[in-house]
Amino acid sequence: ARIGEVTRTTKETDVKASINLDGTGICKSDTGIPFLDHMLDQLASHGLFDVNVMSKGDLHIDDHHTNEDIALALGTALLQALGDRKGISRFGDFTAPLDEALVHVVLDLSGRPFLAYDMDIPTERVGTYDTQLVEHFFQSLVNTSGMTLHIRKLSGKNSHHIIEACFKAFARALRKATEYDERRMGSIPSSKGVLSRA
Repeated sequence: ARIGEVTRTTKETDVKASINLDGTGICKSDTGIPFLDHMLDQLASHGLFDVNVMSKGDLHIDDHHTNEDIALALGTALLQALGDRKGISRFGDFTAPLDEALVHVVLDLSGRPFLAYDMDIPTERVGTYDTQLVEHFFQSLVNTSGMTLHIRKLSGKNSHHIIEACFKAFARALRKATEYDERRMGSIPSSKGVLSRA
């Protein structure tokens, strides 16, 4: 199985994260941030990944450090699970609606970290979650996983709908990119013959 497991401990947080790319959509998360738990559930359910995230952090300050370190750990776990990336499709794209919201996500498991983020979220918070943290979550995930990621909101007025559509679209795009391409017959999907962060 393609599984990555990471423990990340700092003075601000203690995070344990794992991902199974060949899972069935099971999510077990206890981050202390209810809305983030809800989004991680979307990632697992729509990507058909098994995601496990347990975290203790300095939430008495705010959610920033915990949100960031969870994404860093999850990105590192994804990097581990991908291994040498032989036989994968590499590219993924998906456009997900949620009522009035529509978000398009395109990604490349290239080994090169880059985020293009074009999301206008109308409110500062959803529940207790600072909506600025959505971009920071994906930037941190990109940095450790070595992924090129483009996220664009096409429409939407409800902040919850917009963010949830984003995570659903990301999950489905990542699912496409990590699935095996039978025509590749186990080869690395690059004209260079290597996909790595080096």
